[in-house]
Amino acid sequence: MNVLTTPLEGLLILEPAVHIDDRGYFFESYNKQTLEARSGYTTAFVQDNQARSVKNVLRGLHYQNLPVPQAKLIRVLEGGIWDIAVDIRRNSKTYKQWFGIELTAENKKQLLIPHGFAHGYAVLTDTAEVFYKCDNFYNKPTEGGFLYADPEIGVDWKINLTDAIISDKDLKQPLFKDAWNTF
Repeated sequence: MNVLTTPLEGLLILEPAVHIDDRGYFFESYNKQTLEARSGYTTAFVQDNQARSVKNVLRGLHYQNLPVPQAKLIRVLEGGIWDIAVDIRRNSKTYKQWFGIELTAENKKQLLIPHGFAHGYAVLTDTAEVFYKCDNFYNKPTEGGFLYADPEIGVDWKINLTDAIISDKDLKQPLFKDAWNTF
């Protein structure tokens, strides 16, 4: 597994070594020891989530506040998404900056989103199935989020927002400046 850094400190791209032969392929999607040895990142994942969505679904931007923050390891099992992470750590050099990457079933890349980042994605293909590991259990009292189209952050979602399919909850999120953020 290759571990690649991004312009946002702590945000990592994982590229598995895929072994292909006439039977198909095999790859190790996660190995705690390898991740620790190649990145220094240590965590114990405790919850797996999976979501299936249709084209132009936009989910985000979400996070869990302290004292129950949630790191995520995102990958796509079917289709493709434009995955976004926004640095919400007030003392970070990259505070309020975002990073996007196309994650697909074909490229098998994964995005490791540590504590202190908001997360969201837009579906680029007819359908997409997204799987992610979390290092803390979902905790509704600590959930936070902000509006996907906040002009202060300026995320390019790679889809036409007039065609976006967005939940009522995400449409009603506050602007970043008004969002509850303990980071």
